[in-house]
Amino acid sequence: MVIYYLAMKNPKTLNWDRMVKKNGNGKKICVIGLGYIGLPTASMLAIHGFNVIGVDINEKRVKEIKELSFRTTEKDLMTLVKGAINSGNLKVQTKPDKADVFIICVPTPCIECNGEKKCDLSYLDKAIENINPYLEDGNLIIIESTIPPGKPMRFTKSSQRIRTSMLPIVQREFCQEIY
Repeated sequence: MVIYYLAMKNPKTLNWDRMVKKNGNGKKICVIGLGYIGLPTASMLAIHGFNVIGVDINEKRVKEIKELSFRTTEKDLMTLVKGAINSGNLKVQTKPDKADVFIICVPTPCIECNGEKKCDLSYLDKAIENINPYLEDGNLIIIESTIPPGKPMRFTKSSQRIRTSMLPIVQREFCQEIY
């Protein structure tokens, strides 16, 4: 897995403590994709006091999460999500909103194309497109989705807002399925 962090050019914004609190008020985190990575991430952040917006384009999924009627095989996930929603710190919706931190947790399935394995980045492309209008100076974008090395530059080329205002920071991990 390759995790990419895209941060605004001002290096002071990379101080996580500054991202967490400002004048005693928690910063807002927007988690894109409420699947097996995004939902527990959003819930855990909310339980720990962050103001979290969980976003999924699937209206049925959002409704099931709000009603706590989603199916899961993960032990205690329902309890975690219920606590996060009841705390008032987790809101789930189908559209992103302004936030200080964006965490993108969308699928990038391995596909075969002309005999080569590669990541299908279409969900990630759509997530970047959807958050683009909400990006501001000082934002941090964390791409939790599995993508090959060098791909964050693809997003800086496709998005004027990201291209002119953001600096990629890379943490590489190995993805056996692709390499």
